[in-house]
Amino acid sequence: MKIIEDLKKYLIEEYKVKDESSLEILPEICPQGMKGDLTINCFKLIKALRGKPDDISNKVFEFFDKESDVISVEKVKAFVNIVLTPIALHQSSVAQIANLLAPPIDKDSAKKILIEFSAPNTNKPQHLGHVRNNTIGMALASLMKRAGHNVIPVNLVNDRGIHICKSMIGYQRFGNNETPESTNTKGDHFVGKFYVQYNTELKKQIAELRSVQPELKDVKEDDLFLKTEIGLATQKMLQDWENKKSSVISLWEMMNAWVFKGFDETYKRMGIEFDKTFLESNTYLLGKDLIAKGLEDGAFTKREDGAVIVDLGKKLGEKVVLRSDGTSVYITQDIGTTIKKYNEFTPDQQIWVVGDEQILHFKQLFGALNKMGHKWSDTLYHLAYGMVNLPSGKMKSREGTVVDADDLFSEMVNLAKTSTLERCGDDIPADIDERSEIIGMGALKFMLLKFNPKTTISFDPQASVKFEGDTGPYVQYACARINSIIKKAELAGITSDDTVDWELLSSDFEKNLSIRALFYPDIIKTAASKMDCSILVSYLLDLSKDFSRFYRECPVLSNSNTKEIKVARVAMCCKIRDILTDGLKTLTISVPSAM
Repeated sequence: MKIIEDLKKYLIEEYKVKDESSLEILPEICPQGMKGDLTINCFKLIKALRGKPDDISNKVFEFFDKESDVISVEKVKAFVNIVLTPIALHQSSVAQIANLLAPPIDKDSAKKILIEFSAPNTNKPQHLGHVRNNTIGMALASLMKRAGHNVIPVNLVNDRGIHICKSMIGYQRFGNNETPESTNTKGDHFVGKFYVQYNTELKKQIAELRSVQPELKDVKEDDLFLKTEIGLATQKMLQDWENKKSSVISLWEMMNAWVFKGFDETYKRMGIEFDKTFLESNTYLLGKDLIAKGLEDGAFTKREDGAVIVDLGKKLGEKVVLRSDGTSVYITQDIGTTIKKYNEFTPDQQIWVVGDEQILHFKQLFGALNKMGHKWSDTLYHLAYGMVNLPSGKMKSREGTVVDADDLFSEMVNLAKTSTLERCGDDIPADIDERSEIIGMGALKFMLLKFNPKTTISFDPQASVKFEGDTGPYVQYACARINSIIKKAELAGITSDDTVDWELLSSDFEKNLSIRALFYPDIIKTAASKMDCSILVSYLLDLSKDFSRFYRECPVLSNSNTKEIKVARVAMCCKIRDILTDGLKTLTISVPSAM
């Protein structure tokens, strides 16, 4: 904004600031109850200017008091509020839409950021928890890219281990040589069915074991696993897999292929693409040689029982990085995989989108890498997110009571279709299915991104798809309404080639809309720096509400308006639509042409 840039030059000269980059002046929306369009909080300028807040605010007041673009200026303690002329405000904001939509950070500040998210298991389909992970991960990747960073989205699929063998045993015993094709079932759903059947059989055998041996009544199920016939068979299968027994490997490859095909369909519907997918079957042995090297270098120590540990201090304690029998634990392969990713991509930052139950694990992982001498370990970040539940409660994969991702998608789209048909009446649009897909999936993503990732949320499909309230469809509807206005304007002979007189937009509703638009680049920059898409969600809701008030109070194409006012208001609408559309796109949400 030119007037703010001029203020910065003035203060640099007045205070003899040597490091000009240290002075960042960010105007804010003037608080309610104060007279002004924008306010300058002079408390935030103290460090760069090395002055007293009252003296700084006096200087800022003097500068604005002489500016022709400022209608009025007031000083309230260390806050300076200004009212701009309509033309100065609009030409700084909506008239300069190209600047508002440009990446807010320069190339010198851009980073190469690797974001790992999703991480499903190949023993079951993805569920609501995965949907939140996927939504946060892909929206964060999109947000970082929109801010100007070079982003590398990756996935690490858990395709091996005892839990995968459970589905394999389940298929051997209950599959009857069926396939996803023969049963017309999506591959990941097909395999997941046998994971549930396996656990049903396991529970049955544990119950039988306890009936024969009452003393086992209070022993945990996990501790009885290897006392059951099916548990022993599963352990044997894992050993056969690790020894590369051909029949086991063939079964594993076949079932994994079914699941991956199913995952691809789920990812496609969500709009997810990864630059690379790592497989745990290829990475689970990584790290053992690195642990041995760390032991030699003194980063790790060997316990009396032979286990290798890392001492991470009082807060994080000791962590086993290699068992006494020489086998890996999760952190062993995580150390190896993290170093592998760094060597392959050399990112400036690695981010993991993983649930908050893994907070301690990641702190210990980062601490171990630091002990090993990797200076880049302080750039590693765990974006921990809370659980997502339905009003009916928590989900349990083993019991088959999860909210399946694909079923959820279909429910959201059906709800959107119902809402759209109610608004359309008898005039059913030809693209109703495509429109419902965009609205339903957008509603789902928007609601999951509406809250800070750390928040545990309860997701209500019915509430999220409403066209009124703090929802995705509400923002999409603002865009659709503007598209309708533009079509009517074109029929009336108003086009984008018409000269716009921004000074005509002088009402508070028009100015408030322009002021809100002015902050779009800062919102993108702030949301990216805080890795929090909910900041952008809140902004888009506020901008949509400002537009709704403008639309209600300032009829765009009213016959009582002059053509010049119609042209200016249509131009304003176009700019707001461009920001809303760009913001939704940044959240990986599409906009239907009509609703």
